[in-house]
Amino acid sequence: MRLNSKGQVTIPAVLRERHGLHEGDEVDVVEDGNTLRIVRITDSPTRGQRLVRRMRGRASTTMTTDQIMDLLRGE
Repeated sequence: MRLNSKGQVTIPAVLRERHGLHEGDEVDVVEDGNTLRIVRITDSPTRGQRLVRRMRGRASTTMTTDQIMDLLRGE
């Protein structure tokens, strides 16, 4: 891995998958002697919670839930 000019590194996809890291997850860099550790911040919102927060209140329809379900089901 190479440190870029902004001090950033890319965690390889295989390691992100193995450790369940997703875009937007919060991590911290902890100094442990001569070693730096990347640690997930456990009390940060999950990916799903971030998505719900971002989407909440964005619907702009006058249709009822039943009308939407009829539309989706093709009834």
